[in-house]
Amino acid sequence: MILVLLGTQDNPFNRIMKEVSRQIKLGNIKERVVAQVGCTKNIDEKIESFDFCPKEKIEKLIEEARIVICHAGVGTIIECLNKNKRVIVVPRLKKYGEHANDHQVQITKDFESKGYIIPLYNVKKLDKALEDIKKFKPNKYESNTEKFKSKIEEYINML
Repeated sequence: MILVLLGTQDNPFNRIMKEVSRQIKLGNIKERVVAQVGCTKNIDEKIESFDFCPKEKIEKLIEEARIVICHAGVGTIIECLNKNKRVIVVPRLKKYGEHANDHQVQITKDFESKGYIIPLYNVKKLDKALEDIKKFKPNKYESNTEKFKSKIEEYINML
């Protein structure tokens, strides 16, 4: 199963849903597709979709998924990496009215530079990303939470 996670933004993310639908029609996606679409409207009856749901349901779907295609929300990406999933990340872009700014591009580049994800900056190249993900071996995700906490503690102790 391919899981598409668009997050909880109040802006639609039609670009990726249209491209997933196109790849289904072209026969490049043959398996079941489930999508959490938020404020985006599902345009394809072949895609099982829902707007929002409890975190537990999302976690279960991530566990079941073979591939996850998601927006560049840090929480979403980390949840997928912690479950050792292969992830294609599509940043939401300001120019399409998908977000207030382009910070998701920076997030995508950071996770890409560490070898954790396959980035998809141009949705028209989803077919290539789907091919690349077949042989992609993501690096094991390493949280920097402890390092971050220690820097905060150092700073507080300096005061």
